[in-house]
Amino acid sequence: MFEENAQEIFLLKLGEVVLKGLNRRSFEDKLVSNVCRRVRRCGSFNVYLRQSTIYVEPQNAQCDMAEALTACRQVFGVVSVAKAVPCAKDVTAIADTAARYLKDEFAAAKTFKVESKRADKLFRLNSIQISQQVGGILAERFPDVAVDVHKPDLTVYVEVREKAAYVHAPAAPGAGGLPIGMGGRAVSLLSGGIDSPVSSWMMARRGVELEMVHFVSPPYTSQQALDKVLELARLLTAWCGRMTVHVIPFTRIQEEIRKNCPEEYFTLIMRRFMMRLAQTVAKSVHAGALVTGESLGQVASQTMLSLGVTENVTDLPVLRPLIGMDKVEIIRLSREIGTFETSILPYEDCCTVFTPRHPCTRPRLEDVQAAEAALDVQALMDEAMAGRTRVRVKP
Repeated sequence: MFEENAQEIFLLKLGEVVLKGLNRRSFEDKLVSNVCRRVRRCGSFNVYLRQSTIYVEPQNAQCDMAEALTACRQVFGVVSVAKAVPCAKDVTAIADTAARYLKDEFAAAKTFKVESKRADKLFRLNSIQISQQVGGILAERFPDVAVDVHKPDLTVYVEVREKAAYVHAPAAPGAGGLPIGMGGRAVSLLSGGIDSPVSSWMMARRGVELEMVHFVSPPYTSQQALDKVLELARLLTAWCGRMTVHVIPFTRIQEEIRKNCPEEYFTLIMRRFMMRLAQTVAKSVHAGALVTGESLGQVASQTMLSLGVTENVTDLPVLRPLIGMDKVEIIRLSREIGTFETSILPYEDCCTVFTPRHPCTRPRLEDVQAAEAALDVQALMDEAMAGRTRVRVKP
């Protein structure tokens, strides 16, 4: 029977992972591992997988359940998280548990229904019968709350599983996507703007493990600008886990571009250097792609021709998850993932230094290459990579 002090647990529902075929087990193992790592800082939890559901059970009263709930909802691969209480697999026990666990919800509701799932097919009642019998008992317990199976104020969820029955209210949405680590590794070019943190988040949501590259141009850019970017990276770790930011000095490159190249090509040549350097970092960390926050037509360097010119210097795939999104959509996502307020802090990064007055929007590759020929590209890259520093960012 139900115990008054029964321990609340979390039931995490899997999303796309359940659609995988022969390699589904590897996705599930990675997801369980990711959940274990993310809740570890919240206390001692037992985490295991049964029937496409991950159970997260606190082992003592010292566990921070509120923080653990937030952490579980930010794990990619989880589509929903329900707070639940286990009880005996018996209709009366289930109804007793629901009446006590959801008493505040019943007090606020005018209508309710019971929705059941019978994962244990050996249980004597089917899902409809469980709902009918539990609902009947609850209707007697709460005579002021009417049954409404179409649009209830409160839905009581019952799941009859292997070990026990579980009662919970509506689940909270999870992050969705695929478990980080299952989509390979990529290097993301992280600036202090709105777009690149969102593009990084979107690729992490597809299971991609990220390393970040950021370019600094002192004295034209400040320490506050770098701190802002590192804070953006820290905010992303809530979703992506710990990561490394490769900070590369870019001042000399920009000064040489300004001194030797036509002004209308400043941004394009700068972007080509960034892609070369990011690819160098990617190959050093065994990453298979680059990630940028470019959106088609948003600025002069993001026209179709300009994108072709900038990616010409790399032989790795360039992933652009924002390519078809408009700014309003990107800002909305930025707010949802928690990076917007930091992104709009007024500290300029190197992308805004030496911006040409009339940038070229329809460049020809051969013209840009000719302009770039005035530079010792390899020497400038070697100098920049020699000054690279690595910053390990943790949640």
